[in-house]
Amino acid sequence: MMVKSAELVRTVYTKGEYPPPLRREIAFAGRSNVGKSSLLNALFGRKLAKTSSTPGKTRSINFYEVNGEIYFVDLPGYGYAKASMSEREKWQKLITDYFESREDLSLVVMLVDIRHPLQPADEQMLEWLTHYSIPFVLVLTKADKLSKSRQLQMKRSITGEVAFWGKPPVFSVSSEKRQGIEELLGVLIQ
Repeated sequence: MMVKSAELVRTVYTKGEYPPPLRREIAFAGRSNVGKSSLLNALFGRKLAKTSSTPGKTRSINFYEVNGEIYFVDLPGYGYAKASMSEREKWQKLITDYFESREDLSLVVMLVDIRHPLQPADEQMLEWLTHYSIPFVLVLTKADKLSKSRQLQMKRSITGEVAFWGKPPVFSVSSEKRQGIEELLGVLIQ
């Protein structure tokens, strides 16, 4: 499977300003600075999502139309961000409204940095996904930063941590080296 076309169609800062639904909708969620924008760009095959070394750069919900039939939805990063408490609370309310109102949301791609165990904010996201009964896959980013044996060790460890919330498919990826990108695309674009 491949991405033939991708374009940013809507940037949402306020509840309810979402675009009309398409055939499928897949949201990307993860802590600030986990590499969501880099992963999206690797999936698109070109730079479309804005990347930054500053945590919390994505402050809106961004809808990318893929192949004219699927939205890839970039959610604001959770956890640490250089933003006020009130701004972070606004993002949380926006994400909650998104989960509650988007009936065509078929999957969440939850990103976790492979170099670290689950953080409390990751566990909170897993609780939300369970509460809203949203299927998810786990994507362990920045795999190129570890040796192959350390990747396998961390993948087993994190998969064990997530087992409490179910047994989602788990992918190790590197946006920079394109490791695991084609395998992940095979699940997302069907």
